[in-house]
Amino acid sequence: MIKAILVFNNHGKPRMSKFYQFYPEDLQQQIIRETFHLVSKRDDNVCNFLEGGTLIGGSDYKLIYRHYATLYFVFCVDSSESELGILDLIQVFVETLDKCFENVCELDLIFHVDKVHYILGELVMGGMVLETNMTEIMTRIEEQNKLEKSEVTFQKAALVGFYFWLFSDLSLWEDKLQDLYTCNFISI
Repeated sequence: MIKAILVFNNHGKPRMSKFYQFYPEDLQQQIIRETFHLVSKRDDNVCNFLEGGTLIGGSDYKLIYRHYATLYFVFCVDSSESELGILDLIQVFVETLDKCFENVCELDLIFHVDKVHYILGELVMGGMVLETNMTEIMTRIEEQNKLEKSEVTFQKAALVGFYFWLFSDLSLWEDKLQDLYTCNFISI
């Protein structure tokens, strides 16, 4: 089972964290710091698995990570998980982020936290792997994007109805209609 998924930069700043077991926030911060120190001091040519730190569960748990450019993607897992399977899961996660954000970078993780967590939710839920097929994941993300666009359209329609009610004089309404559809805010 996956206990935690951590993403931090080369300086140890957390860019995303998801814990699947309850830890108080101060302990979560200690886990992130300890994990960064364990992972960052390792050479790039050594294997990507190491024994978990003292805070995350010691020898019963493993840290499996990949280092891409300025970001570390670290999965804290128990001994029942396959190291190579988790490395593949990290690869799928990063490739999916790359497709969604077109060359994902650290700023994408900062400014689109909700979307990153949604993508992660398509891969892992409750510490269990749900899906590893990138085509299936991308299909779900595209469906979510369509829903978000339809919500915006619905909000525009509600706004149009509100302005129709507000400006019962049709001559005023016709002038404002074009502004509404181009999303220009109208001063009243």
